[in-house]
Amino acid sequence: MPSVAVKHVEPYTDEWLHQPICYVRQVVDLLGPEVADWWEGPCDPRAATVRMADGSALVWDEESGWRLGTFVSGGAGQHTELSGVRYLGHGLLPRPERVPAALRDARAGVGASSAWRPCYRSHRNCRDGFDVALDFYTRLIDA
Repeated sequence: MPSVAVKHVEPYTDEWLHQPICYVRQVVDLLGPEVADWWEGPCDPRAATVRMADGSALVWDEESGWRLGTFVSGGAGQHTELSGVRYLGHGLLPRPERVPAALRDARAGVGASSAWRPCYRSHRNCRDGFDVALDFYTRLIDA
């Protein structure tokens, strides 16, 4: 019987802080030319911002997943401020290939998108297994 290794990353290490980026990078790659720029946000919660060519932005964070809005302010290592926010739905880590369709739905105000903020987990729960889910995307990039 094969053994399965589960890797837990120690909270607040450099590896832990950068862990979401492999997931976000896959989404950015799928969005292609729609993306103008992207960067890591701060932690507590860990976040990333994807500036879109049309002036909107997608923000992902480890508590509520993806949200779309008009970019107001923000930058690398800063919290991003958006106006007219819609959450894309589909959970905290929707498969990257599902995000473009969820983005279209959010722009149209249909589907699983909502103006109400979901809270799938708290960033304070550092040892709840979420790092294992993120590690899946890290292993895909490293392969």
